[in-house]
Amino acid sequence: MTAPVLTVDQVVDRMTQLAAELPPGDGVAVFNAMYLTVTRLVRDHLAAAYFDDPAAMAELDAVFAARYLTAVDEDRAGRRPDACWRPLFELRAAPDVHPLQFALAGMNAHIENDLPLAVLDTCRLTGRTPDRLHADYLRVNALLAQVEAQVRESLLPVPVGGPLLHVLSVWSIDRARDAAWASVLALWELRRLPPARALVADALSGSVGMVGRALLTPLSGTRAPAPRVPVHGGRPADPRTGASQ
Repeated sequence: MTAPVLTVDQVVDRMTQLAAELPPGDGVAVFNAMYLTVTRLVRDHLAAAYFDDPAAMAELDAVFAARYLTAVDEDRAGRRPDACWRPLFELRAAPDVHPLQFALAGMNAHIENDLPLAVLDTCRLTGRTPDRLHADYLRVNALLAQVEAQVRESLLPVPVGGPLLHVLSVWSIDRARDAAWASVLALWELRRLPPARALVADALSGSVGMVGRALLTPLSGTRAPAPRVPVHGGRPADPRTGASQ
């Protein structure tokens, strides 16, 4: 299932609607709030001559967002999202998970898996090659890093240490962005070998999902247990094991 490609304004409207619908203690709500901030920031920069190729970046922003919205729709329809997204949707109500863990787990899925696929989709839709998008890709990266730093500052306890610091060290936005571009180049070279490309893409989603599950390791005493918010389209995972009940 693939969500229809929306305009950037429509993406903002859809995520704003989700923000109003999702309970505050929901892990998906934490990521959605952060991603809504990113999308608004990109929209503002599209109108401010920030990008060399604003038309391609508007396409990329919409295609990129469609992958997250597809995960939301799959979950609500009772289907399992792609492997990269499953930890966040399965553990969205797990107790003893710090909100920053939810934000980073969503960023992990969206940047390391969805971003390279969205770049390739944009190349196909616009007739461009990855090298023509690279400079603006780096500009998007700067916006992502800006928001990620703001989220860490607003959510992270000071000082931070112990198990939470250990879990958060699993993931770095700088490494994630570099890995995403490496995936773009590898998958681009496989574009004329669809079976191989599909295998590599599936392996990427699975490995990103493994990191996401590590990021969502419950930490005793991290926060008060959140209410067991309903999981659209399925039952929450057992927070002790991460497996669907």
